[in-house]
Amino acid sequence: MGYAGDIIKQIRNQSPMKMSTRGRYGLRVMLELALRAGPDPVPVEEVAEAQGISGHYIHLLVPVLRRAGLVRTVRGPKGGCILSRPPSAITLLEVVETVEGRIAPVECMADGTLCGESGGCAAREVWHEVASAIEGVLGGMTLEQLAARQRSRTPAAATWQI
Repeated sequence: MGYAGDIIKQIRNQSPMKMSTRGRYGLRVMLELALRAGPDPVPVEEVAEAQGISGHYIHLLVPVLRRAGLVRTVRGPKGGCILSRPPSAITLLEVVETVEGRIAPVECMADGTLCGESGGCAAREVWHEVASAIEGVLGGMTLEQLAARQRSRTPAAATWQI
């Protein structure tokens, strides 16, 4: 195939650009709390089970979400997590930036000193546009809207009559 063909094959076999597990799971925790929004806390173990997240991992995420003021935690036998604000008042961008940090698809966006060309780099401008587009989508959607999307995709519970 030749050198160029080998490089193309390697590029095609690489993983796609993606959100980390921390970002995906953080959003899923918040989605589950939005789906169960109400006056009572939701046990952390139930959130983990419903979203297929390990108990260990969810216990790493919840304190981060609590410190950011996105959830409150209640201790005790009827304890768990509860959203600190209505789902309509929390954007997906808030959640993702809380657990991931600032949206920056390439390192030079976060730190322009990493590359001596960053001041006049056209590619860096494109990466800023990519980040802005991602921020626009995530910032333009609330947990309430995401929960509504999820509900529309989840089949209603079957009811049996005898």
